[in-house]
Amino acid sequence: MAIEKITMPKLGESVTEGTISKWLVSVGDKVNKYDPLAEVLTDKVNAEVPSSFDGVIKELMAVEGESYEVGEVILTIETEGGSTAVNEEVPVATPAESPKAEEQQTVNTNPSVEKVSKAGLRYSPAVLKLSQEHGIDLNQVAGTGAGGRITRKDLTTLIETGNIPKPSSSAQTAAAPAISEQEKAVPQLASAPVKQAETAINVPVVPGDIEIPVTGVRKAIAANMLRSKHEAPHAWTMVEVDVTNLVEYRNSIKDEFKKKEGFNLTFFAFFVKAVSQALKEFPQINSMWAGDKIIQKKEINISIAVATEDALFVPVIKNADEKTIKGIAREIGELAAKVRAGKLTSAEMSGGTFTVNNTGSFGSVQSMGIINYPQAAILQVESIVKRPVVMNNGMIAVRDMVNLCLSLDHRVLDGLVCGRFLQRIKEILENMTKENTSVY
Repeated sequence: MAIEKITMPKLGESVTEGTISKWLVSVGDKVNKYDPLAEVLTDKVNAEVPSSFDGVIKELMAVEGESYEVGEVILTIETEGGSTAVNEEVPVATPAESPKAEEQQTVNTNPSVEKVSKAGLRYSPAVLKLSQEHGIDLNQVAGTGAGGRITRKDLTTLIETGNIPKPSSSAQTAAAPAISEQEKAVPQLASAPVKQAETAINVPVVPGDIEIPVTGVRKAIAANMLRSKHEAPHAWTMVEVDVTNLVEYRNSIKDEFKKKEGFNLTFFAFFVKAVSQALKEFPQINSMWAGDKIIQKKEINISIAVATEDALFVPVIKNADEKTIKGIAREIGELAAKVRAGKLTSAEMSGGTFTVNNTGSFGSVQSMGIINYPQAAILQVESIVKRPVVMNNGMIAVRDMVNLCLSLDHRVLDGLVCGRFLQRIKEILENMTKENTSVY
């Protein structure tokens, strides 16, 4: 018999950890290779982790509701005889894992990995490495992870702000045995006695107040938004667009379109098409910050925000510039339906290069979006409203107007190119008429 380990897989670009939302197996269950073991939440998606082996569940090392970094062991499986498939990749309905994630899996399947106590807090390999490099006393760090667990983001925030707690001599002495020479040589899971982290924010609760537990998805969203605001210097600009011609055109064909195609032709599809066209002409906008360089993406993959009752998901329309308005409208409908049915995969969430958010669906007329990190900008499409407008001939007319609000990462983009980008979108939208625009 052999004991094999299943680790937290990498479920998308820039995803460093996942939350076990639900175990689908129990200790003693017999499983086959590729059988689902657990449901895992990342910042924007719910995916199933499949088994890499045939065998019997030996131990569930992860706890429902807690977060674990990519590569951490989450359960063990007892198999018959040795296995040569320890590092074999198993599909998780997600993109292939990066070489870094594969390397972590190879390390964490080493038989020398120590058992992690379910009762104590965890120090992941990334946390241990950062704390050693920067002299951080982990006993003085209040973790934001589940149960006060210290995450890599907690340490990077301390390092970037310069608020590094200096270890006392006693703390250094006490902490030293927690990391053996073997652990220093080979990154792996390690457990160490730590003090229970205190609540970061002390909010008084009085009779009548309702305490609502923060879900894994909400924690992940909060962490991603905090990272975006903390790392990317946001700037904001807006233009107003006269979409009277577009409104008349869409309203004149929407009923026939729905009857013929079987799905709705929304205004949002026209906006996404206009944005994707403008991105081809202003590729600087379709970029990402990468520390010592800026990556200008070749593919134009539009992320769209889809809200549920308690979370926000951002599926991606791949190669939007190559799709017709009809194709974009179909994909918007299909992705939104998958989000609400809980069937969206990580593959459908990855690869986005620019985000368009339909805030107008809630009646908003002006807003400033938080950039979908590591993208360089996000566009908010506000509500189309009828307003009196002074025309070129000096007459006043009631027109259908919409505000387009752009948030930008000022490390990557400047106001000049963003202004020209918005003006181009405005020009495209104002010239969308029955005579010069086809939805097919």
